[in-house]
Amino acid sequence: MNNDRTNWNRVALNLFTVLGRWALGAAFVYTGVSKALEPEDFLKLVRQYDLVHHFWLLNSIAVVLPWFELFCGLLLMTGVAVRGTALILVLLLIPFTVLVWHRALVLQSALAIPFCLVKFDCGCGTGAVFICRKLAENLALILLSGWLLTGYGRQFCLRFCLIKPCLRPRETKADTF
Repeated sequence: MNNDRTNWNRVALNLFTVLGRWALGAAFVYTGVSKALEPEDFLKLVRQYDLVHHFWLLNSIAVVLPWFELFCGLLLMTGVAVRGTALILVLLLIPFTVLVWHRALVLQSALAIPFCLVKFDCGCGTGAVFICRKLAENLALILLSGWLLTGYGRQFCLRFCLIKPCLRPRETKADTF
């Protein structure tokens, strides 16, 4: 009886992780495509952070970053290099969240409004949003990316079908809990 409950918990945990991986991948595909289709608009948004002043580097960021996000999203959705991609996303999301938070503080002090009423287009591809909502979204993306680093949810990963015919993934320590 207890073994059935353990198996059900493992199935539910893996299902949650796979759905989360697909959702995170879809979010990055969407934002990457929206920025890649409007590189000039994205360039203007990158410029507002005033971090990079050299035009070549600024243009490179505006052209490469959306395609990199799209690529990471596709890797997550297909299940190839999930933990490596999740690590890269955590390393991208944390500094970006700090930059957005800092920009919101600057706008708050300039406009003399409450912090959660600050609304601007941060360059994420979803348009102007209230800062508290954006920070909560980024925190959720960071936590979900961090969760994918644990190795759960190896079901429906293309990685296991690339070299040999679709083999069942090996059971790891993460799957036995």
